[in-house]
Amino acid sequence: MTNEKLKLSILDLATLYNGENAVKGLKNSTDLVKLADRLGYTRYWFAEHHNTKHQMSTSPDLLSAHAGSITKNIRIGSGGVMLPNHSPLKVAENFSLLEGLFPGRVDLGIGRAPGTDSLTALALRRSRDAVTRYDFPEQLSELLSYFSRNFEGNHPFKDISPAPEQLIPDMFMLGSSDGGMHFASQNGLGFVFAAHISPQLAIPMLRAYKKNFRPSAYLAEPKSILAIIVVAAETDEEANYLAGPAELQWARWAIGQFQYAPPTLEEASNHVYSPQEELARKDNKGKFVIGNIESVKNKLQDLATAAMVDEIMILNMLTEKSSRHRSYELLADAFQLNKD
Repeated sequence: MTNEKLKLSILDLATLYNGENAVKGLKNSTDLVKLADRLGYTRYWFAEHHNTKHQMSTSPDLLSAHAGSITKNIRIGSGGVMLPNHSPLKVAENFSLLEGLFPGRVDLGIGRAPGTDSLTALALRRSRDAVTRYDFPEQLSELLSYFSRNFEGNHPFKDISPAPEQLIPDMFMLGSSDGGMHFASQNGLGFVFAAHISPQLAIPMLRAYKKNFRPSAYLAEPKSILAIIVVAAETDEEANYLAGPAELQWARWAIGQFQYAPPTLEEASNHVYSPQEELARKDNKGKFVIGNIESVKNKLQDLATAAMVDEIMILNMLTEKSSRHRSYELLADAFQLNKD
């Protein structure tokens, strides 16, 4: 970690909690990004998922445009655009447009996974060959070339421009293994590691990224972020209670139970874990930072130091709007986000 104070950011999956409809869920995201802007959070990202019953995060570029229009300072962007689902040109066009609308405030987080099931991937890509063929390195190279205007002389797309002038967002690779780390370090991009997916790899991968980073036209020095689920409250007891739905949901996901709606607080509090669920819950402990605000602050600072990052991105998974806002308020105050 650098000598700078720890920055905090938010990752939003636009999840529909407590039986909310899509309009209500998106209103919750709208209210939260406004709050995050006022509190001094660094960036607010939207994920990309498809064909899900309880998430509205299908289009991080559209959500980013909305978020940018209702905020003043916070960076907005994708966490991430799942590049295999898209034409690199269209991604470059969309994020050039966002950078033109909100100059100096746009991030393009890039993912390698489909963010959905194989049938939906086929519907998105319109080709079975595109679903089965692994060409991410070529896709990423093409995307970066659109932004930098440095296609090789004989490349068929060398005369195609995503915008009348160069409008380049800050770019990050997402990762939960060594693959994303290699693409980020070798191409001189920022790197965000998903500790909420692979907590045991977070510190070694983030350290390896810094060690292997190659400066580029996009980034002169490494820029890394650790993403994790955080639940902060006034007391440990309250935090553990509020974290119950997320813990139950992740335990179910770990054993292949994706059919359930996000649990309510009451459901999670009354749930009797099966032996398989309990084992998954224990295995998932590293994906969460839960507790009173002082303990959470200390844990996040320790994680940042170990991972050599100066920014933590918090996955938004609190089911109750009031508790969600309070958690972010406590964190903003503890880390003095609005103070220079």
